[in-house]
Amino acid sequence: MTQLTPEQTAAFQRALSRLSPADRARVAEIKDAAARAAAEVAPHWDFELAARAVDGLLGEGANDDQRRGLVAAWALELPGRIAAERLPQAVLAGYPTYVDRLAAYLDSGADPYDPDFWAKDVRVALALSVPGSKTQMLDLSSPVGPGLVVRHMLGGRGPGPLIAWLQAGGWRPWLETHTEARDLSDFNEAGWERNWAAAAALLQTRPELAGVIGSSWFFDPPLETISPRLTYLRTTPVNNGAFMIHQGGGEIHDERASASSPTRRAMIEKGEYRACSWLLCWPRRPLIRWATQQGLI
Repeated sequence: MTQLTPEQTAAFQRALSRLSPADRARVAEIKDAAARAAAEVAPHWDFELAARAVDGLLGEGANDDQRRGLVAAWALELPGRIAAERLPQAVLAGYPTYVDRLAAYLDSGADPYDPDFWAKDVRVALALSVPGSKTQMLDLSSPVGPGLVVRHMLGGRGPGPLIAWLQAGGWRPWLETHTEARDLSDFNEAGWERNWAAAAALLQTRPELAGVIGSSWFFDPPLETISPRLTYLRTTPVNNGAFMIHQGGGEIHDERASASSPTRRAMIEKGEYRACSWLLCWPRRPLIRWATQQGLI
């Protein structure tokens, strides 16, 4: 992606033009400093931290118009940021959809600015996260510390993930995948294969990265019998060199697991199932090998 389309440019400019003079001046004042602050904390495991760093600079008077203005201003500069990242074609191919979606959301003036969308839009507009598929975005740097794999082992689940983490050089940064709720059209087996392939293409160009990770309830092994249609989410990576680390259960995981399935909701309400989050880790070598064998890269 070397430039924005005229339609995309116009949408971002409209978002800026709707700001009050005071809000537009505030956006212009902190735009560059906020971008630096977000980039500085972007490698943290908490993908929302970049947006919170921006909010910190906006201060107590922050409002959603300013947030939309910042994202629009950064989006107008996005082609330069994309070029600087030297991204593979498998990732670049996703940008027209991502930028159209971002432009449409800002142009809609949605109020309030959904906090999850704000966190993701900061990262996308600053090229801190990049397209994996229409439904999955890839953070360019995220850690997997030893504490998590040690706790997995001490919890009686075996040393396998710790050994695999060491073999993968897991102390290095990883890519991390996140679901984009504004477009779930690629939340299927083919869409996830596109996401994994984009991750593999990125890893080919970035030898400093250990692999790609994802954290969710939908990697929970019991879903193989409860929701067999989701089995591919876990089995495709695990059958091709990935390993999983138990992160634990909680009300938030029950809520997410029950949101789209009456079956899971009923089992959770009856106490027959408690959703657990797992961290799926797919090291670079087996992922690249799988993607190559599948003809995806």
